[in-house]
Amino acid sequence: MKAVWIIDDDQSIRWVLEKALARDSIPTRSFASAADVLDALQTATPAVLVTDVRMPGQDGLALLHRIKQAHPGLPVIVMTAFSDLNSTVEAFQKGAFDYLPKPFDVNSAVALIQRAMQSAEREDAGASDASGTAASPGRIMMQSSSAAMQEVFRAIGRLASSTVTVLITGESGTGKELIARALHEHSNRSGGPFVALNAAAIPKDLLEAELFGHERGAFTGATQQRRGRFEEARGGTLFLDEIGDMPFELQTRLLRVLAEGSFYRVGGSQAIQADVRIVAATHQPLEQRVAEGRFREDLFHRLNVIRLRLPPLRERKEDIPALVRLFLQNSAADLGVPVRRITPEALRSLSAFDYPGNIRQLENFCQWLTVMSSSQVIESKDLPPEILAWQQGGERRAEAVQEDSPDGNASTPGGMPVAAPPSNGWLEMLAREAESRLARNEPAIMATLTRDFERVLLEAALDYSRGRRMEAAQRLGIGRNTLTRKCAELDIG
Repeated sequence: MKAVWIIDDDQSIRWVLEKALARDSIPTRSFASAADVLDALQTATPAVLVTDVRMPGQDGLALLHRIKQAHPGLPVIVMTAFSDLNSTVEAFQKGAFDYLPKPFDVNSAVALIQRAMQSAEREDAGASDASGTAASPGRIMMQSSSAAMQEVFRAIGRLASSTVTVLITGESGTGKELIARALHEHSNRSGGPFVALNAAAIPKDLLEAELFGHERGAFTGATQQRRGRFEEARGGTLFLDEIGDMPFELQTRLLRVLAEGSFYRVGGSQAIQADVRIVAATHQPLEQRVAEGRFREDLFHRLNVIRLRLPPLRERKEDIPALVRLFLQNSAADLGVPVRRITPEALRSLSAFDYPGNIRQLENFCQWLTVMSSSQVIESKDLPPEILAWQQGGERRAEAVQEDSPDGNASTPGGMPVAAPPSNGWLEMLAREAESRLARNEPAIMATLTRDFERVLLEAALDYSRGRRMEAAQRLGIGRNTLTRKCAELDIG
């Protein structure tokens, strides 16, 4: 059996992977630099090569490029602690088998290496050259250490050489246009224009002309011919934001363009070829709008070829410190002032906030801090009013748990003292409730409590997702049809 080669200047990483692979009887060979690997490749080849990116001397991406030129069939896994979009995309463009962000789960890393070994066994070495033509790294720089965003980065890398239609979903402010721009910048169409249109921001009567253009005299005020967004984006990418708000009758025209590849200007009689890649985005649950008859099902399936879901900021709070530093730097550069520093306590407060406005709200907070902070160091007292009010509300909620009883415990409506519940306090209260019902010889306790439990969970999830059933179902880990059925059973509006 060929060995797995591990390249990392960090001895501890090499040791961990060596021991983990040895447990599965997979031989290994380790190197501290790219130069050592290139020397070894003169006389032997590995089953799989696992390389770090940031190393002294030649980095992992340059090593990947050279290996793919000489050994195109060799699976290469790229690992790095610098979880940025450009490195991910460049790794895939240079032919990486997959991307492993540090810190990684050892079992997941071993499973990935085993998949790479199986892939190498199935494929005829040299049958295909996965190196491709690397596009320009682009101007977009996004960083994230969250698992959900890493999946998005991987998808962008895999889609780099494709022109397939992409649907981006996520709450407002999660950065859908940034991801659309990243798809464009890292695609074969990066040399063409990126044109964005927000379907919700343009009046219904003007949207058709905005999309397709118009001929002179097509309607009152059309004094000259005008190109639409489809023509402006020729050879590039057309980003249709808030596609869920597009008027129903205009959806029919868009569907025809996607199906036939051509369109007519308003008032025109000559077909124009639509040479664009479509990337659409919405915060609306399109499946629900289809079920309600407000969005064409055939258009939904045309757009929903590849779907990327962007997680809200509250699901990727580990990214907040890095984003705060980035936004503070950007704000300082825009205003021509020194970059503000932030204390650990203030940063913890910013990280604890739930951000209903997502990344856009965090960026606004950082701009506010750059302008309004009275000193170079931002302390907790300097935070925006929304953060301070939220903190005070949390303190009041915590105080409400502690009633004015002699022992400092809360009490039930009946006056019975109940200790302030810890993180599992609801289970203790459930046990007491069950004991009370059993003592009363109440029938069908299991069915009654289960029904109450489901009602509370469903109503909480629907309230948290602002009535968006698809999101509520995803958060609860159930299917949307299951959620709809249970809402009907429990008479939840």
